[in-house]
Formats: sequence, structure tokens, C-alpha cells
Amino acid sequence: MTQNKKRNEKIMNIISLILVVLMAAGAMLPIWWIFRSSLMTNAELYAWPPKFFPSRWLFSNYVETLKSYPFSLYLANTAKIIIPAVLGGTVTATLAGYAFSRLRFKGKKLLFTLCVGSMLLPNMVTLIPLYLMWTRILHLGGTFLPLILPYFCGGGAFNIFLIRQFISTIPRELDEAATIDGASYMQILIKILVPAIRPAMIVVAMFLFITLWNDLLQQTIYIDDPNKYTIAIGLSMFRGGLKADWAKIMCATCMAFTPGVIIYLIGQRYFVEGIVMTGMKN
Repeated sequence: MTQNKKRNEKIMNIISLILVVLMAAGAMLPIWWIFRSSLMTNAELYAWPPKFFPSRWLFSNYVETLKSYPFSLYLANTAKIIIPAVLGGTVTATLAGYAFSRLRFKGKKLLFTLCVGSMLLPNMVTLIPLYLMWTRILHLGGTFLPLILPYFCGGGAFNIFLIRQFISTIPRELDEAATIDGASYMQILIKILVPAIRPAMIVVAMFLFITLWNDLLQQTIYIDDPNKYTIAIGLSMFRGGLKADWAKIMCATCMAFTPGVIIYLIGQRYFVEGIVMTGMKN
């Protein structure tokens, strides 16, 4: 019976491994197809049956694409938005999550309920009021500030909720011991809680990064100067201008998603750890 059980477990492990490999290959296929298309001629892209590998690896397509697609400018503009927004959103989400998890003040439950409830509010409902506020009242249209400043309010209700749940898994005895030693609230947060919730903070930072990187709608609304175009806007305009030159479009697409993939690969361990541990007690 023991040998049969071990053999069955081995078979199931092999089957599970094969399924995982097949699913991973299916997930990677679109990325490979875009990359392979960027190294082919337009004639090869329209050929039938399609080739899985290019007949010639035309890396010169990227050189030609960069002549009309100022990727470095778009990347710099995107970084001007993402870096302060991600830092501000992560810090303020941590502060808000700490307040909702540990501090006692009047109206805390009501505020937290409103915060979580705001996740049910569609973005389209607030789109026009926010646009009028930023452009007509504050006169910040055409700048990066409307895309940065909102993230200094916790970076979104979900991020605050995530940090709050993660802090709730840490025993309060640590806070009490630090309080007896004379530590303030900020000292407890920075010296005790922040090292423990680092995976959750990285998850929040990555969520904010992904949101900002793909936020074509908001960026299109507030940015109208070609010299301030982000990667999302630049890629959309580039794709619309070329129409049928799919080789260059695929080159621009590869350049657009590569930084995001690199960021995710760097932080994937913390990303998975933060998601798995959120909500677990002790």
C-alpha cells in the first residue's frame, strides 16, 4: 500500500508539473509572439502558415523604430509620474493602514467602512468632477500633478486595506513592549512594523506601478503636449500613426512592456509572499 501510494503521488506530481509547464507556456506565448513579430518583416507577418521563429532575426527593426518612436523621452516622462506617485502612495497607504489597525480614535470604523466602500465606486463616476477640479479650479491641466497627487492619499482604498490586514497579523504585544520602553507611534511603525510588513509594502508599490504604467485614460485626459507623452500615450499614438507597419508596432510594444516585466521579476518573491500572508494571524 505504501509503495502504491508513493507511486500515485509521483504520478500526480508529474501530471501537475506538466500542467504547470503547459499553462506557463500558454501565458508566455503572446509575449513570445510579439517579440518574434518584432524581428520579422511585414511580408513574413502576413505569410501563411505563420512561422514560429523568424527566418532572419532583424534587430535592426528596433533601430528603425527608435527613429520615429522616442522611447527614452516617453520613459523619462513616465518615470516622472510613477516614481513620486508610487513612493507617496506606498508611504501614505502604510500610514493609513497603521492608523486603522492600531490607533484608537472616534469615527475609525465609519472612516474605514467609507474607505473600503469607495472601492465599489466606478472610476467613471469621479472622472468628470476630478477633471473639472484639476483644470478649472486648480489650473493644473497639462501637467503631471493630477496624475501624481491623488496617490498621496493612500494610493487607493485597496492598498490601505491590504496594509491594514497585514499589520493586523502582527501581535500587539510588540507595540506594547515598545510603548513601555518609551517609543512613540512613529517609532513603533518605522522600527518594528515596517520591517515586518515589507512584503505588503512591495505588493502595494507594484500594484501602484502597474496601475500607473497602464493608465492610458487618465494620462490622455490631462496630458496634451507631445513632449510630455508617457509610454502608454506614445505607444497609442505610434500605433495609430503607422496603421499597417506591424513590425515597428511590435518593436514599440516590446519596448513598452519590457520595463514592467523587469520590475515584476525583481519583486515577484515579495509579491507572492505579500499576497499569501495577507490576512494570516501570527
